[in-house]
Amino acid sequence: MIPRGRKIPKDAVHHPLFARFYAKVSVSADLKGGIAAYRAELLEGLSGRVIEIGAGNGLNFAHYPAAVSEVVALEPERSLRESAVQAALRAEVPVDVVPGVAEALPVKSEGFDAAVASLVLCTVRDLPRALSEIKRVLRPGGELRFFEHGLAGGRGLATAQRALDRTVWPLLFGGCHTARDTVAAIEEAGFELGEYRRFRLPDHGPQLPTSPCVLGVARRPQEPDR
Repeated sequence: MIPRGRKIPKDAVHHPLFARFYAKVSVSADLKGGIAAYRAELLEGLSGRVIEIGAGNGLNFAHYPAAVSEVVALEPERSLRESAVQAALRAEVPVDVVPGVAEALPVKSEGFDAAVASLVLCTVRDLPRALSEIKRVLRPGGELRFFEHGLAGGRGLATAQRALDRTVWPLLFGGCHTARDTVAAIEEAGFELGEYRRFRLPDHGPQLPTSPCVLGVARRPQEPDR
């Protein structure tokens, strides 16, 4: 159910060319680039109700553990959402794929045990607002699992990332921004950071603007005692 005041325009995000490109490249990256293993690590140990932000073509669905009772998977881009619906039919846990954007999640507050953000926070238009929404829909103590690429630690690559973000990169890659500091943004949004680790993809060869990655967990703080 969409709460009052949170109506989402149909196809609020529309990147048909990028969607077709992503649908092909993401499958190859999972099979040949080792991304599937990171997806499995990201979702390991989850249980209860989960909301997935920006499900893309649904490649996470096969990795949800049996203890997950329901996944509400939001995807604003029409063609990717259609692919996600097909992936949901093959999933071993119940997955409901719905339209919606991260900045205005069409679900009630405190309704989920966990939220999943997987290679999506780079594309949201308003990152602080999106994280605020994720925090809103999690129960106190609920987890945010994140697997994202972001700002490089080295000055040279970070400078290149910022230059790309100001020019061609978001236009070519569906609104993606390479220089976002996801961990800092999550902490600034009021989450309690848990364990996380940084790595690069691919782990060999020249670095790409999207090579610096982070995978970890944060939690919505418990409500203070009254």
